[in-house]
Amino acid sequence: MMNFKFLEYLDEISPRPILFIVGDRAHSKFFSETAYERAGKEKEYYVVEDTGYIDLYDRKDRIPFDKLEDFFMTNLK
Repeated sequence: MMNFKFLEYLDEISPRPILFIVGDRAHSKFFSETAYERAGKEKEYYVVEDTGYIDLYDRKDRIPFDKLEDFFMTNLK
């Protein structure tokens, strides 16, 4: 996994809308910021306050389901 070039295929994805969700205390926040800057025009960066990256997997009270629903309802027409 460490050898996977995460940003290598961003050009193939970024013509489509992308939602970046990051915890404000996530140690990998820098990666999301880098990917966001390199992505195309249809992108959104959403920060979940008082949250690390593990919280976004494990804590249902931290996962922004409303934001996800809005993003998919808007972009999956």
